[in-house]
Amino acid sequence: MAVALPRRLFEMVTWPLGIALTSWVYIWRTTPMHRRELEGSLEDDLPPGIHAEVSRDGVKRPEDGAGPLFHRIYTGRVRDSDWSEDELMERVRADPNFVAPLALARFTKTSGPPWQMEVGDEFVVRMPGPWDGPIRVVELTPTSFRFATLVGHLEAGQIEWSARRDGELLVFRIESWARAGDRLSALLHDRIRMAKEVQLHMWTSVVEKVVARTGGRLEGGIDIETRRVPAEAFDRRPAVPAAQLTAAAPR
Repeated sequence: MAVALPRRLFEMVTWPLGIALTSWVYIWRTTPMHRRELEGSLEDDLPPGIHAEVSRDGVKRPEDGAGPLFHRIYTGRVRDSDWSEDELMERVRADPNFVAPLALARFTKTSGPPWQMEVGDEFVVRMPGPWDGPIRVVELTPTSFRFATLVGHLEAGQIEWSARRDGELLVFRIESWARAGDRLSALLHDRIRMAKEVQLHMWTSVVEKVVARTGGRLEGGIDIETRRVPAEAFDRRPAVPAAQLTAAAPR
């Protein structure tokens, strides 16, 4: 009789396969990437608050995670595209897989109506190895949406996709605020350098897909800014009730 593997053991077993596939695609990338790393702070680099009326059940805040917090901004500028920011984000809201690199990640909707996106909808992002992660939509505008990670995700934090026009350029941006979801995940991120690159590879691939889908060309490569907040900053921070942290007004 087969015995189900404990979830963490399964993740450990499948990790090398996911790393191998991701690494193979990663080393063949040709898109210029301009990376900048800066020191961050709790004052400037925590994610926006979640509206009080949005369900916070199962949400993993950075305070619930382990290790340093990474605040990353990925920016791609698209030239010669006729798409407006509203058109792009309307299409992505209907199906995030429209711009997902499906060989690496696929969005599966687990809660909410099909072919549209509403606050409170939930997805699972399925990736090679132990990367699958449940997320919930916590904010939505005509040109942006923001996800929060849920229990079971390897990260604790939020991520926002947005688009805007800057003259002749269509600008697409992904902004993430995340810590490792637990101490084991933090250890794996520290010991296996490629694991640190998985998030970067995933989201820059989305930017590339946006360029392809909108029929334009990437202007000047992809800009990636990373602000690192050390884990010790969370240890020094006075304890704050969860309700107060998650119900704060969005920035």
